[in-house]
Formats: sequence, structure tokens, C-alpha cells
Amino acid sequence: MEILEYMGQYGYEQLVICTQPSVGLKAIVVIHDTILGPACGGTRIWPYKSEQEAILDALRLARAMTYKSAAADLPLGGGKAVIIADSRTQKTEALLRAYGRFVDTLGGRYLTTTDVGTTGRDLEYIRQETKHVVGLPTTAGGSGDTSVMTGLGIYMGMKACANEVWGSDSLEGKKVAMQGFGKVATYTAQHLLTEGAKLVVTDIYEGALERARALGLNVVAPEEIYDVNCDIFSPCALGGVLNHDTIPRLKCRVVAGGANNQLLDDGAGLELHHRGILYAPDYIINAGGVINVSAEIGMPYNPERAREKTERIYEIMGRVIEISKQEEIPTGQAADRLAEERLASVQAIKKMYRSPC
Repeated sequence: MEILEYMGQYGYEQLVICTQPSVGLKAIVVIHDTILGPACGGTRIWPYKSEQEAILDALRLARAMTYKSAAADLPLGGGKAVIIADSRTQKTEALLRAYGRFVDTLGGRYLTTTDVGTTGRDLEYIRQETKHVVGLPTTAGGSGDTSVMTGLGIYMGMKACANEVWGSDSLEGKKVAMQGFGKVATYTAQHLLTEGAKLVVTDIYEGALERARALGLNVVAPEEIYDVNCDIFSPCALGGVLNHDTIPRLKCRVVAGGANNQLLDDGAGLELHHRGILYAPDYIINAGGVINVSAEIGMPYNPERAREKTERIYEIMGRVIEISKQEEIPTGQAADRLAEERLASVQAIKKMYRSPC
């Protein structure tokens, strides 16, 4: 991949590589677009197989954050950071604080929060080196765990899809196959169980499976999840799981989950569309986390405000479905159109974000 050519093609503003060997820091920060405001996105800690893989993941995730914030009607742009490390064995205070210093050099163009491999406690370490952090624990004056609102948003997105497919947004009795049972999936599952849905789950970590069994859920092996006869398939792990090998195995009417970049490519979205499977674009229904942190920017955090805006995901998903039907295009393309229209409308009056500090 020619990185600069790729960045130019998709409108990226900045890619920063950060390293401090003394603490094992190898990080990449990507700012995609700041038309609507400072770039906001989580910091992911993951043991990537190569630097190329880490850069590509950061690029794709940052662009998705631009579209996510735009579609959710937030005053934020898109960014993302990845740290090449195993969060279970290599994450230290020194590494996190060194990373925080690099974030601070960006002068507020990038606001970071949690993602895969990072926690609220990690943000407290980062906050010691930079003020450009959102999603701190409520005890530290922040908005708390982003997984709570993310789970609510996914649930609301599922209900909007159910209303389109079955004529009612009730999920009672619906069978949901959840791929991955981390924090976000667990919060989503709580809403689903309260409404009377039936869940089948899988995960690669035993701790997550133990949590699922404690809730009385049916557990299957990771490779079996694609073959489960269900109403909704819910990818809640890493990206690229919807591809030309896995889609033919799906036995569902709706795909709606919390993972980022679920479609391996545009062709996967088209294949779902042709098969009559309603796909809830990931950045539309998993926007609850960034909605939650946006409620603390420039004002005291208001949980009621965050919840109200997260529940609007139901309406936004409905708009995506309508665009898809009217223009006879896959829902992924419809979501992009919704986000791009907002970006274009604001671009006429705003330019690249520069921190006022």
C-alpha cells in the first residue's frame, strides 16, 4: 500500500508515528477530517503482526470515526490511534504516559478515549500528560465507560432494523447470534434479555464465555457462529468478518453489531444487499460511545443528554434504510451518503480545525 496515495484518495489530513523505545511505545495517530471539529477517536492497543497492518487499521478506523460523528450530528471530526502491544502483558503506566505526551503535541486536534485494549484507568494515566482526553471515569470528572451507551445504541439500531424487516420493533423472541462478548456486547445483551430475546454467543477468550454462561446464554465455538440459525447476526469483535467466505453461511435477516469495519470491502455490503439481509452500518449503530464522550466536551457531563442523543440512533438508522430503498443502494452506501451530505454542507463555512489554545 502506498500510504500517501491512500491518504490523498480518501482525504486524510495527518498521520503521526510515535516511538519511545525505553518504554516500548510504538504508536500511530491518524487524523482523517476536522471539518466538523477536533478529531475524536479511541486508542486501540493490539499486538499487530506488522507496522503496515497497524497503519492500515488506524487509517480505516479514523475515517469511520469521521463518518460516525457526521451521521450522529456531532461537532467532531474523525481520528484514531493504535499502540502496537499486547494490552494484557505489555501495557504500563510509563507507556501510557509517554503516549499521552505525544497526543499533547497535537494541540487538541485529536481527542482520545478508550477502545479495544484500553480502560478508563488507562485514560487517567494519559490525562496526567495531556488534557486532550475524553471518556474519563465519572469519579475523575468524565463521562465514564463508553461501552454503556455503545451497547444502548446497538440495541436501538437492532430495533430500527426489526421494524423494517418484521413490521414491529419488538425483539421479543428474536434469536441473536453475537460474535464476541466483550463489554459492548454484554451491555447490548442486557437490553436484549430484558426484552425477551434469545442469545447465542461466542468469543475467543474464556473469561468472556464464563460471563455469558453466568447469564445462562448458549455458547458455541467461534467458527460455528456463522452457521447459527438466527434472526440477527451481531458482529461484536474485530473487523473484516463479513466477507465472501462468511456471508454465504449466514442464516439471518439482519446483521447488526458493534464491531468496527465489519465489511471486508464494498463487495461484501453489496452481497448482503443482494441476499436480502438488512445490514446496519457499524458506524451508525455503534456511535453511542462517541455520543457519550461528546456530552462532556465544553460542558459538564449530562448523562440524560447522552442517553437522549444515543436513542436517536433509532431514527438515524431509519433514515439510512429509507435512503437505501429510495436509491436502491446498499445500506452502507446510504449511510456514507448521509454523512457526506453533512460534511459537504458544513465544509462551505469551515476549514481544517486548529485548536484555539
